[in-house]
Amino acid sequence: MRTNRKAAGRTAAALLTACALALVAGCSGSGGKDSEDKADDGGGGTAAKTPRMKIAMVTHSGEGDTFWDIVQSGAKVAAAKDNVQFLYAANKEGKEQAQLIQSYIDQDVDGLVVSLAKPEAVKAVLAKATAAGIPVVTINSGAEFSEPFGALGHIGQDEAIAGEAVGEELNKRGRKKALCVIHEQGNVSLEERCAGVKKAFEGAVENLNIEGTNMPASTSSIEAKLQSAKDIDAVVTLGAPFAAASVKAKESAGSGAEINTFDLNADVVKQLKAKEIGFAVDQQPYLQGYLAVDELWLDKNNGNVIGGGKPVLTGPALVTEEDVPALEKFTARGTR
Repeated sequence: MRTNRKAAGRTAAALLTACALALVAGCSGSGGKDSEDKADDGGGGTAAKTPRMKIAMVTHSGEGDTFWDIVQSGAKVAAAKDNVQFLYAANKEGKEQAQLIQSYIDQDVDGLVVSLAKPEAVKAVLAKATAAGIPVVTINSGAEFSEPFGALGHIGQDEAIAGEAVGEELNKRGRKKALCVIHEQGNVSLEERCAGVKKAFEGAVENLNIEGTNMPASTSSIEAKLQSAKDIDAVVTLGAPFAAASVKAKESAGSGAEINTFDLNADVVKQLKAKEIGFAVDQQPYLQGYLAVDELWLDKNNGNVIGGGKPVLTGPALVTEEDVPALEKFTARGTR
């Protein structure tokens, strides 16, 4: 696994932060039978004796997006050890996401974790949350909006740097024309990724917008593009489920393009192993969920702010076939 050189220092800092948090949390992890059941999932220790908290997470996940299952896995483990009631809701539309956030404000939660894929849509409601004294941590997308919106901090990868890492890797692989597949129009993070690829890649980059919540339609769109543009020799998808769709589209189109993707799950690891995918960009979603809950818990119980208020980076790291043996057991249990 290789981290991008531009982000290596900050990624290392994020991992050190995670280790430090793990040491703190070791005194307040889940105990008893529940601890035994979750031992292989990163749990352990004794139950927190801090006051019960209620933390809600609201994301822009579309239906069937396995990335957010992994985020929730991390959040739930942290919640179990921190004596936190964890609530989750998602909607890919910004307006509906704002309504979900408002519903949790009305429930008087002790903290909010929010993704900022469409930041302007949730700006006003987050202002209401902070005005009500509810601390907010942002994750995954919209890092540049986190501080202006009053959040304690942001946890995720730098999307521009991640895109540049992909562009540099495509250069090393001798690719000449890349197709960057955007599965959710208006998502600022996805646009930043493609922009980063274009900035660093010495070849040509063309963006393709697809209907991410309709996988058959997405596959057909990619297939049609590969059929009409035979000179495309690399496809970059921005989410793990769309890598599989691109593999199918490539086969149907008779294309020789290499498929690469952002994000990691069990299927992507299998595809790496089968050499159907060249490389994947891992932003460690488990860590995003875990650290977000821990940050809110630490803020309430010890006045801590991790990362000094700056974004805490969880990626990017480039994963190839060589990393498969080390990753298989983690992806199989849904934590990577």
